Amino acid sequence: MKIPVQKLKISGSEPLDFEEDVDVSEVVEMNNDIRKIDPVHVKGNATMQGNEITFHFSIDGTMILPCARTLVDVNYPFQVDVIEVFSTSPYYNEEDDSEIHPVSGEMLDLTPYIKENVLLEVPFRVFSDDKEVQENALTEGEGWELQTDDQNEQKVDPRLQKLQSLLDDNNEEGNR
Repeated sequence: MKIPVQKLKISGSEPLDFEEDVDVSEVVEMNNDIRKIDPVHVKGNATMQGNEITFHFSIDGTMILPCARTLVDVNYPFQVDVIEVFSTSPYYNEEDDSEIHPVSGEMLDLTPYIKENVLLEVPFRVFSDDKEVQENALTEGEGWELQTDDQNEQKVDPRLQKLQSLLDDNNEEGNR
């Protein structure tokens, strides 16, 4: 998504509105949790004040992620509001402030910043809401079994049974 800097200069203090669907499918290669992502819808405006250009925009889209329990595809809709600031000043040094991005040339490309914000929206884990998938999910396999917290608290590993009795004895002494 490229915006000509000259168009922003012409608009003056009036905000320049923009709306476009942007293909960000390259993020699938950057983050192996994202299995697929449709083009995202970007809508917002840009204002120029002196040498600074401020973009206020929202990104709406849906990415497909693996379920943390079953690894089936889960549609994860997201919406993020973004503010990005750019400087056209030739004297601006990028190390001065990491929140302001330099503009080089006459076209300002928002695509890398859109991709960055999409990657920041990837959740740590997602779970499928599909009851049928959850019922058919594997609950045990060779050498493993899925346990709930209740089941895990009730059972004590037989190898640690003697240690459990020591803990029980210490609890009784502390309650006296």
